[in-house]
Amino acid sequence: MAIAVYKTSRVIVQGITGKEGRYHALACRDYGTKVVGGVTPGKGGSDVDGIPVFNTVEEAVQKTNPNVSLIFVPPPFAADAILEAVGSGIKIIVCITEGIPVLDMVKVKRVIEKEGIILIGPNCPGIITPDASKIGIMPGHIFKRGSIGIISRSGTLLYETADQISKVGLGQSTCLGIGGDPIVGTDYIFWLERFEQDPETEAIMIVGEIGGDAEEKAAEYIKAHVTKPVFAFVAGASAPKGRRMGHAGAIIMGKKGTVESKYNALKEAGVHIIENPGYIGETIYKTLKDKYHFSI
Repeated sequence: MAIAVYKTSRVIVQGITGKEGRYHALACRDYGTKVVGGVTPGKGGSDVDGIPVFNTVEEAVQKTNPNVSLIFVPPPFAADAILEAVGSGIKIIVCITEGIPVLDMVKVKRVIEKEGIILIGPNCPGIITPDASKIGIMPGHIFKRGSIGIISRSGTLLYETADQISKVGLGQSTCLGIGGDPIVGTDYIFWLERFEQDPETEAIMIVGEIGGDAEEKAAEYIKAHVTKPVFAFVAGASAPKGRRMGHAGAIIMGKKGTVESKYNALKEAGVHIIENPGYIGETIYKTLKDKYHFSI
């Protein structure tokens, strides 16, 4: 089975008439995802290559019965788009938008926690269960159905990791990016819990990066609750201290958030560390085969 999204998931795309929204809505549909509608204020009654467009999420919900929203709305309006989806009863929201104002996300975070909403992102590539549903901007052809769950803070490193895992003959159960902004909806722990419970997932790969303490908190959770093999790579080993490196959440302050502190915590939790991103697939394959005697 998959986690969070399935072949039956019904998706609306907020911002579907924009350049990015249109392109990726059609790419998701081509992958096999059930894209049932789109939302752009003022464009209701039109369509995007046959996908009906509505003025509001509430109207889209009434007419198409979606259970997931994929958001491509500019940063100043993205928080309101998330809250509109929440207010219309959508329980899983994937927000691709990067750079939503922090104070806006503080308000969003309070609401989604109170309402029990699964928010993936913002500033993320989305979520994919290979051969079932792609809800995001990932290149679908590199993913292969299998038993490795991937949680990543980086979009491109998620693609690289999945590609290597596919090329060594393994595959992925579900893959997602939790987002690179300072405030995101869900964290490693949320997804580790679900991968641990998922019978299809036999091992878990974490792709981290410098900044914050998300990987250290994940390590504490893994040590106490995760029984499956866990692998980890943390990006940013050579990044200069104190300088923001692309992702707003990837900044080192003092001694916290360094690659060393994250690897130390993960090693203590029994996680298999992969320091060279060029050997992720090969290391996972060899470790599962030799140490855990997986039948590969």
